[in-house]
Amino acid sequence: MSKANFDAKLKEIEAIADSEVKIPGTPIGEYVQEAENLAEWAKMDKAKLEKAGLDWALLEDVPIRAGACRYAQSIWARDRQSIEEAQKEWKEKSPAAFDLRDELVHHFTFAFRKDPSLISKVQKIREGSSNADMLQDLSDLHILGTEQMGLLKAIGYDTKQLQVAANTSDELSVVLARSNGKKSEDDAPKQTRDKAYTFLKQAVDEIREVGQYLFYRDNDRKKGYVSTYRKRRRYNKGNDETPEAPEA
Repeated sequence: MSKANFDAKLKEIEAIADSEVKIPGTPIGEYVQEAENLAEWAKMDKAKLEKAGLDWALLEDVPIRAGACRYAQSIWARDRQSIEEAQKEWKEKSPAAFDLRDELVHHFTFAFRKDPSLISKVQKIREGSSNADMLQDLSDLHILGTEQMGLLKAIGYDTKQLQVAANTSDELSVVLARSNGKKSEDDAPKQTRDKAYTFLKQAVDEIREVGQYLFYRDNDRKKGYVSTYRKRRRYNKGNDETPEAPEA
Protein backbone atom coordinates (compact mmCIF):
# COMPACT_ATOMS: atom_id res chain seq x y z
CA MET A 1 0.00 0.00 0.00
CA SER A 2 1.36 3.41 -0.94
CA LYS A 3 0.17 5.06 2.28
CA ALA A 4 1.87 2.39 4.38
CA ASN A 5 5.06 2.94 2.38
CA PHE A 6 4.74 6.69 2.89
CA ASP A 7 4.26 6.31 6.63
CA ALA A 8 7.23 3.94 6.85
CA LYS A 9 9.57 6.32 5.03
CA LEU A 10 8.28 9.70 6.23
CA LYS A 11 11.10 10.31 8.73
CA GLU A 12 13.76 9.59 6.10
CA ILE A 13 11.96 11.77 3.58
CA GLU A 14 11.63 14.68 5.99
CA ALA A 15 15.30 14.34 6.95
CA ILE A 16 16.41 15.33 3.43
CA ALA A 17 17.93 18.80 3.57
CA ASP A 18 16.17 21.53 1.61
CA SER A 19 19.42 22.15 -0.28
CA GLU A 20 19.37 18.56 -1.59
CA VAL A 21 15.80 18.60 -2.88
CA LYS A 22 15.36 17.99 -6.61
CA ILE A 23 12.40 19.23 -8.62
CA PRO A 24 10.86 16.50 -10.79
CA GLY A 25 11.76 16.77 -14.46
CA THR A 26 9.63 13.76 -15.35
CA PRO A 27 5.90 13.34 -14.63
CA ILE A 28 5.72 11.62 -11.26
CA GLY A 29 3.47 8.83 -12.50
CA GLU A 30 5.96 7.88 -15.20
CA TYR A 31 8.95 8.23 -12.89
CA VAL A 32 7.47 5.99 -10.21
CA GLN A 33 6.56 3.35 -12.79
CA GLU A 34 10.08 3.47 -14.26
CA ALA A 35 11.52 3.04 -10.76
CA GLU A 36 9.38 -0.03 -10.14
CA ASN A 37 10.33 -1.44 -13.54
CA LEU A 38 14.00 -0.81 -12.79
CA ALA A 39 13.79 -2.73 -9.52
CA GLU A 40 12.33 -5.74 -11.34
CA TRP A 41 14.81 -5.54 -14.21
CA ALA A 42 17.83 -5.36 -11.91
CA LYS A 43 16.88 -8.52 -10.04
CA MET A 44 18.24 -10.58 -12.95
CA ASP A 45 21.65 -8.94 -12.51
CA LYS A 46 21.93 -9.20 -8.73
CA ALA A 47 25.29 -10.93 -8.55
CA LYS A 48 26.94 -8.56 -11.03
CA LEU A 49 25.46 -5.44 -9.46
CA GLU A 50 26.55 -6.44 -5.97
CA LYS A 51 30.02 -7.29 -7.21
CA ALA A 52 30.23 -3.79 -8.71
CA GLY A 53 29.43 -2.31 -5.32
CA LEU A 54 25.66 -1.86 -5.29
CA ASP A 55 24.08 -2.23 -1.87
CA TRP A 56 21.25 -4.68 -2.58
CA ALA A 57 19.23 -3.29 0.30
CA LEU A 58 18.96 -0.06 -1.69
CA LEU A 59 17.37 -1.89 -4.61
CA GLU A 60 14.96 -3.73 -2.32
CA ASP A 61 13.96 -0.36 -0.92
CA VAL A 62 12.94 1.03 -4.31
CA PRO A 63 9.34 -0.30 -4.34
CA ILE A 64 8.78 1.18 -0.87
CA ARG A 65 10.26 4.54 -1.89
CA ALA A 66 8.18 4.44 -5.07
CA GLY A 67 4.99 3.85 -3.12
CA ALA A 68 5.85 6.69 -0.77
CA CYS A 69 6.48 9.01 -3.71
CA ARG A 70 3.21 8.02 -5.37
CA TYR A 71 1.28 8.77 -2.19
CA ALA A 72 3.07 12.09 -1.62
CA GLN A 73 2.18 13.07 -5.19
CA SER A 74 -1.45 12.18 -4.57
CA ILE A 75 -1.55 14.32 -1.43
CA TRP A 76 -0.11 17.28 -3.31
CA ALA A 77 -2.51 16.75 -6.20
CA ARG A 78 -5.39 16.75 -3.76
CA ASP A 79 -4.16 20.00 -2.28
CA ARG A 80 -4.03 21.68 -5.68
CA GLN A 81 -7.40 20.59 -6.90
CA SER A 82 -10.50 22.63 -6.47
CA ILE A 83 -13.43 20.81 -4.97
CA GLU A 84 -15.24 21.02 -8.29
CA GLU A 85 -12.31 19.51 -10.16
CA ALA A 86 -12.08 16.69 -7.66
CA GLN A 87 -15.79 15.99 -7.95
CA LYS A 88 -15.47 15.88 -11.72
CA GLU A 89 -12.50 13.52 -11.52
CA TRP A 90 -14.35 11.27 -9.09
CA LYS A 91 -17.36 11.14 -11.40
CA GLU A 92 -15.10 10.17 -14.32
CA LYS A 93 -12.95 7.59 -12.56
CA SER A 94 -15.10 6.01 -9.88
CA PRO A 95 -17.27 3.87 -12.21
CA ALA A 96 -14.17 1.96 -13.37
CA ALA A 97 -13.10 1.55 -9.74
CA PHE A 98 -16.49 0.09 -8.80
CA ASP A 99 -16.26 -2.25 -11.81
CA LEU A 100 -12.79 -3.35 -10.75
CA ARG A 101 -14.06 -4.10 -7.24
CA ASP A 102 -16.92 -6.16 -8.64
CA GLU A 103 -14.60 -8.04 -10.98
CA LEU A 104 -12.24 -8.88 -8.15
CA VAL A 105 -15.14 -10.17 -6.05
CA HIS A 106 -16.31 -12.30 -8.99
CA HIS A 107 -12.89 -13.88 -9.59
CA PHE A 108 -12.16 -14.34 -5.89
CA THR A 109 -15.50 -16.05 -5.32
CA PHE A 110 -14.69 -18.61 -8.00
CA ALA A 111 -11.05 -19.08 -7.00
CA PHE A 112 -11.93 -19.56 -3.31
CA ARG A 113 -15.16 -21.55 -3.86
CA LYS A 114 -13.81 -24.66 -2.08
CA ASP A 115 -12.74 -22.77 1.05
CA PRO A 116 -15.71 -21.47 3.10
CA SER A 117 -13.48 -19.32 5.31
CA LEU A 118 -12.11 -17.44 2.30
CA ILE A 119 -15.56 -17.07 0.78
CA SER A 120 -16.73 -15.59 4.07
CA LYS A 121 -13.90 -13.04 3.94
CA VAL A 122 -14.87 -12.02 0.41
CA GLN A 123 -18.51 -11.63 1.41
CA LYS A 124 -17.58 -9.51 4.41
CA ILE A 125 -15.40 -7.27 2.27
CA ARG A 126 -18.28 -6.83 -0.18
CA GLU A 127 -20.61 -5.47 2.50
CA GLY A 128 -21.40 -1.77 2.17
CA SER A 129 -21.96 0.25 -0.97
CA SER A 130 -20.68 3.75 -0.28
CA ASN A 131 -17.77 5.35 -2.11
CA ALA A 132 -15.56 4.94 0.94
CA ASP A 133 -16.61 1.28 1.24
CA MET A 134 -15.58 0.67 -2.36
CA LEU A 135 -12.12 2.14 -1.83
CA GLN A 136 -11.63 0.10 1.33
CA ASP A 137 -12.86 -2.99 -0.53
CA LEU A 138 -10.14 -2.52 -3.16
CA SER A 139 -7.50 -2.26 -0.47
CA ASP A 140 -8.80 -5.30 1.40
CA LEU A 141 -9.09 -7.36 -1.79
CA HIS A 142 -5.51 -6.47 -2.70
CA ILE A 143 -4.30 -7.79 0.64
CA LEU A 144 -6.44 -10.94 0.52
CA GLY A 145 -5.49 -11.66 -3.09
CA THR A 146 -1.79 -11.24 -2.35
CA GLU A 147 -2.12 -13.76 0.46
CA GLN A 148 -3.91 -16.25 -1.83
CA MET A 149 -1.88 -15.74 -5.00
CA GLY A 150 -1.68 -19.47 -5.67
CA LEU A 151 -5.43 -19.95 -5.84
CA LEU A 152 -5.83 -16.97 -8.16
CA LYS A 153 -3.08 -18.16 -10.49
CA ALA A 154 -4.72 -21.60 -10.55
CA ILE A 155 -7.75 -20.12 -12.36
CA GLY A 156 -5.60 -18.11 -14.74
CA TYR A 157 -6.35 -14.78 -13.11
CA ASP A 158 -4.13 -11.82 -14.00
CA THR A 159 -2.68 -11.07 -10.58
CA LYS A 160 -1.29 -7.74 -11.81
CA GLN A 161 -4.83 -6.48 -11.20
CA LEU A 162 -4.16 -6.75 -7.48
CA GLN A 163 -1.64 -3.92 -7.67
CA VAL A 164 -4.03 -1.96 -9.88
CA ALA A 165 -6.60 -2.29 -7.10
CA ALA A 166 -4.15 -1.02 -4.48
CA ASN A 167 -3.06 1.91 -6.62
CA THR A 168 -6.66 2.80 -7.46
CA SER A 169 -7.59 2.79 -3.79
CA ASP A 170 -4.65 5.02 -2.89
CA GLU A 171 -5.14 7.50 -5.71
CA LEU A 172 -8.93 7.83 -5.54
CA SER A 173 -8.99 8.08 -1.76
CA VAL A 174 -7.35 11.50 -1.98
CA VAL A 175 -9.67 12.52 -4.81
CA LEU A 176 -12.68 11.54 -2.72
CA ALA A 177 -11.38 13.41 0.31
CA ARG A 178 -10.82 16.52 -1.78
CA SER A 179 -14.23 16.27 -3.43
CA ASN A 180 -15.76 16.21 0.04
CA GLY A 181 -14.21 19.59 0.79
CA LYS A 182 -11.00 18.80 2.70
CA LYS A 183 -8.17 21.16 1.87
CA SER A 184 -4.65 21.95 3.04
CA GLU A 185 -3.84 25.64 3.18
CA ASP A 186 -0.03 25.53 3.10
CA ASP A 187 2.70 24.42 0.72
CA ALA A 188 3.90 21.54 2.88
CA PRO A 189 2.44 18.85 0.58
CA LYS A 190 4.55 20.06 -2.35
CA GLN A 191 7.71 20.16 -0.24
CA THR A 192 7.02 16.64 0.98
CA ARG A 193 6.32 15.48 -2.58
CA ASP A 194 9.59 16.95 -3.81
CA LYS A 195 11.50 15.31 -0.95
CA ALA A 196 9.81 11.96 -1.61
CA TYR A 197 10.78 12.26 -5.27
CA THR A 198 14.37 13.13 -4.27
CA PHE A 199 14.47 10.14 -1.91
CA LEU A 200 13.36 7.82 -4.71
CA LYS A 201 15.70 9.46 -7.22
CA GLN A 202 18.73 8.88 -4.99
CA ALA A 203 18.15 5.13 -5.21
CA VAL A 204 17.21 5.11 -8.90
CA ASP A 205 20.27 7.16 -9.90
CA GLU A 206 22.63 4.84 -8.02
CA ILE A 207 21.16 1.68 -9.55
CA ARG A 208 21.15 3.13 -13.05
CA GLU A 209 24.71 4.34 -12.70
CA VAL A 210 26.00 0.92 -11.68
CA GLY A 211 23.90 -0.86 -14.33
CA GLN A 212 25.07 1.41 -17.15
CA TYR A 213 28.65 0.95 -16.01
CA LEU A 214 28.36 -2.82 -16.04
CA PHE A 215 26.52 -3.20 -19.33
CA TYR A 216 28.08 -0.44 -21.41
CA ARG A 217 28.75 -3.00 -24.15
CA ASP A 218 25.56 -5.02 -23.69
CA ASN A 219 22.67 -2.98 -25.05
CA ASP A 220 20.14 -5.73 -24.32
CA ARG A 221 20.81 -5.34 -20.57
CA LYS A 222 21.79 -1.69 -20.53
CA LYS A 223 18.42 -0.55 -21.90
CA GLY A 224 16.77 -1.51 -18.62
CA TYR A 225 18.95 1.00 -16.78
CA VAL A 226 18.00 3.95 -19.00
CA SER A 227 14.94 6.17 -18.59
CA THR A 228 12.50 5.36 -21.37
CA TYR A 229 10.74 8.68 -20.77
CA ARG A 230 13.94 10.67 -21.29
CA LYS A 231 14.87 8.55 -24.28
CA ARG A 232 11.46 9.15 -25.82
CA ARG A 233 11.72 12.91 -25.25
CA ARG A 234 15.12 13.04 -26.92
CA TYR A 235 13.74 11.14 -29.87
CA ASN A 236 10.74 13.45 -30.18
CA LYS A 237 12.52 16.73 -29.50
CA GLY A 238 16.08 16.21 -30.62
CA ASN A 239 18.56 17.04 -27.90
CA ASP A 240 16.26 19.28 -25.88
CA GLU A 241 17.03 18.37 -22.24
CA THR A 242 14.90 21.12 -20.68
CA PRO A 243 13.05 19.52 -17.75
CA GLU A 244 9.34 19.16 -18.24
CA ALA A 245 7.06 20.48 -15.54
CA PRO A 246 6.06 17.73 -13.11
CA GLU A 247 2.53 16.47 -13.29
CA ALA A 248 0.03 17.92 -10.89
